[in-house]
Amino acid sequence: MTTAAPQPVHIIGAGLAGSEAAWQIASRGVAVILHEMRPHRMTAAHKTDVPAELVCSNSFRSDDAQGNAVGVLHAEMRLLGSLIMREADRHQVPAGGALAVDRDGFAEGVAAALAAHPLISISREEIAGLPPQDWDNVIIATGPLTSPDLAAGIATLTGETALAFFDAIAPIVHRDSIDMNVAWFQSRYDKVGPGGNGADYINCPMNREQYDAFVDALIAGDKVSFHEWEATTPYFDGCLPVEIMAERGRETLRHGPLKPVGLTNSHDPQVKAYAVVQLRQDNKLGTLYNMVGFQTKLKYADQVRVFRTIPGLENAEFARLGGLHRNTFLNSPQLLDGTLRLGTQPRLRFAGQITGCEGYVESAAIGLLAGRFAAAERHGETPALPPPTTAHGALLGHITGGHIVTIDAGPRSFQPMNVNFGLFPPLTQAPPTRDAEGKRLKGPQKTVARKNELARRALADMERWIAGDIAVVAAE
Repeated sequence: MTTAAPQPVHIIGAGLAGSEAAWQIASRGVAVILHEMRPHRMTAAHKTDVPAELVCSNSFRSDDAQGNAVGVLHAEMRLLGSLIMREADRHQVPAGGALAVDRDGFAEGVAAALAAHPLISISREEIAGLPPQDWDNVIIATGPLTSPDLAAGIATLTGETALAFFDAIAPIVHRDSIDMNVAWFQSRYDKVGPGGNGADYINCPMNREQYDAFVDALIAGDKVSFHEWEATTPYFDGCLPVEIMAERGRETLRHGPLKPVGLTNSHDPQVKAYAVVQLRQDNKLGTLYNMVGFQTKLKYADQVRVFRTIPGLENAEFARLGGLHRNTFLNSPQLLDGTLRLGTQPRLRFAGQITGCEGYVESAAIGLLAGRFAAAERHGETPALPPPTTAHGALLGHITGGHIVTIDAGPRSFQPMNVNFGLFPPLTQAPPTRDAEGKRLKGPQKTVARKNELARRALADMERWIAGDIAVVAAE
């Protein structure tokens, strides 16, 4: 007797999370229908209808799998057969120690893989309101820009006041409009990263007078005004507009995206820059560079005026100017179970930024887990959770309830977060206190040793989980 094929899983949203979830489900022999409303209905941030379009930076951040939590997440996703990481590796561009991608090539690579898979169908339609009741296994991966009708439908189920924050987009500059008689190529501390050579960033130096004038111009610039109902919406601290950073203190930018450390001006090595603006390659051809850390809510005219005061960018031509959009996310610890299902309607599972993770890689990682969970259910299995000692497990723990903060004994708060070692369980054994030569580790060296040990444990536990040696079963 032939066993009937399992019914398809429906995924709403073909961003990073939805695309990764579809790939994971199909890779486990389950059919997927991936619903995407673009191009019939566009969002405030997307420019194309291509799955996995990168709307903000082109960077997946650090690829250091020994000392950086996001690098550990990269490594775990590669072990788990991630489509997003496969295409990121294929379309990487030089970015020092970071993994940055040609954004168009990356998205097109993801789209081609999805279109070629025999178990994945892409339906171009908006799901207006809640999914039909006969869809018994659904992943909602609509991201922070969920359509109003679907958002309203979710609100009717959750009974929660929508939480939200503002996210901003950095400008992109045409490479040939940058004055390389002023700017120079160098990675901070000459660090060589994936696909790079240690000279991956364009650096524009500022002296004290230029920096002070720039900060004044940022603060005084004409900015996008908010609707009254948006007045109390917070910013996500990992993606603050550059002018908001300037308003927090005159030296804030010098200790953030404009820090001059680890850089030597090749045009005048004896002169130390007071601040440095960095631009990172944005496409494979090297014709476009984005302004690192320059998310902004300045109006377009003031962006051009203010950013052209940066030495080397006096004649800059912009392929895209910066912008601002409002993101929404669930109060996930109170609404979702350990496998990301909505408690009041378990047929609905959520993935990506709408769950309260922040960042491209984190969004894709939660999509990866949601896909594995959904496929396991379709096969009649109990989903297995990643160990909390792994980057995936730590991030899942943050989303589903492990890191709720109580403020003044009042209502509990939940805010989006990037993966970081603070989410990982403490080490059960102390990290090494001496180096290979027997010298005692001090200060920052001890911190590095602790991070290295957390990373080593995470990857070892992930490999054991994949092999089936660690069984972490979701609670019923």
